[in-house]
Amino acid sequence: MDFELKRLRPQEAASAKVDALLALVPSDFRAGDDALSVLIQGALDGEHLKADAGTTLSMYGAPRIAAPRVVLAGIGDGGGKALRKSVAVAMAELRRTPAKTLLVCVAGTGEPPSWVGAVTQAIDEACYTYETTRTKPDACKLRKITVGTQHEASARPAFAQAQAVAAGINLAREWGNRPGNHATPTLLAGAAQALAGKKSPVRCEVLGPKEVAKLGMGAFQAVARGSEEALRFIVLEYRGGPKSQPPVALIGKGITFDSGGISLKPAADMDEMKFDMSGAASVLGVFRALSDLRPKVNVVGLIPACENLPDGRAVKPGDVVTSMSGQTIEILNTDAEGRLVLCDALTYARRFKPRAMVDIATLTGACVIALGGVRSGMFSTDDALAGALEQAGNTSGDLCWRMPLDDDYAEGLKTNFADMANVAGRAAGAVTAAKFLQKFVGDTPWAHLDIAGTAWLSGKAKGSTGRPVGLLLQYLLDQQVPAEQPAGKARKKVRQ
Repeated sequence: MDFELKRLRPQEAASAKVDALLALVPSDFRAGDDALSVLIQGALDGEHLKADAGTTLSMYGAPRIAAPRVVLAGIGDGGGKALRKSVAVAMAELRRTPAKTLLVCVAGTGEPPSWVGAVTQAIDEACYTYETTRTKPDACKLRKITVGTQHEASARPAFAQAQAVAAGINLAREWGNRPGNHATPTLLAGAAQALAGKKSPVRCEVLGPKEVAKLGMGAFQAVARGSEEALRFIVLEYRGGPKSQPPVALIGKGITFDSGGISLKPAADMDEMKFDMSGAASVLGVFRALSDLRPKVNVVGLIPACENLPDGRAVKPGDVVTSMSGQTIEILNTDAEGRLVLCDALTYARRFKPRAMVDIATLTGACVIALGGVRSGMFSTDDALAGALEQAGNTSGDLCWRMPLDDDYAEGLKTNFADMANVAGRAAGAVTAAKFLQKFVGDTPWAHLDIAGTAWLSGKAKGSTGRPVGLLLQYLLDQQVPAEQPAGKARKKVRQ
């Protein structure tokens, strides 16, 4: 997709030679004397259009408008949420047309602040089409999109950032959408290596079964035992900040297909377990965007990738394994495998001496029950880290909600046969899963994002959402260290 940012005066939109014109109409629309304003004012006066977010009016051959197809879209107060909603509805209409070139602008004499970034990202995401395993995909026909604004110079940084974020989100969606046989651990490792080209600031190392065994990652190895597909442990590094700056470590769950293992899942909807590597996909998406944006921050990405399948070698309920940390784990439920691969990855992450660790995982159905698909569950041992992630979610529109981590929740993880069990019963399942992971983070500020409810959509709209790439990128951009600020200064840690 070819995007262009162009300085555009309100009266110039009507004469633009494009296949389609998308005019955004705020609730405080102030009409000028140009043809587009006259058209919109007439639609508002005749109650054919409302300026509420998500309302649209499509027309063909509008008088005095050069573009043959025009879509008017209300954007309400012009806030980020309203803009994303309106663009999604408008692009659904435009994708059904043969239009190849599009101009998008805010109609009237005023522009809401920060609209360029929100609209550019929303359009780019709306144009994504999954094609890998389809012979006749319903591809978006748009090839060039011009974003017209009166404030081109000041909007350019947001424009560039929006494109990079959208590219990262769409990469995460692509790998999340791929079926298990097209997204094996080896293929996922290949996608990571592709991010580390000659001119890329990203570096990649891939460890196989022998290297993982040498590291003593017994919990990770146990999950992979039932599959013929070899596990991969993927290490990504981006060094954009000072050498003295400790990195942020992102750890993404990479279960490329989850049958539940011996604790087999029900057959209904098991196909959706291809999405169980959405945490890993989000890490790939973040690094894709980092390579474009090149912020002044250091980041490490870790992906423990394997399948969870049942066969004669698969781990059994009641088996006890030894994690990389040396702690032993009784596996009471083999379908609670995500925390087993993550615990070894968290232990490995500590060797980088990170200033913060954030793991991302489609971990529990309990989090879906608690928060649905609106917000990701966020657990943290550090108030500053939790606050920064929450703020990043609010800024990006990729929302999360902080959940409790009281020590009482860990009581159910006690067992007579190991240092801990991997499950603690049905009650507060998302919290007890987080308490399990907390046992492997030490004193490093840590957060866990449970994205089981937000990583994909079911039903007719089935597909990956690419979340929480937007949240994570905004958090990393917010962590850039100004040149005058000491890089290695530690944050005060506050335990709950």
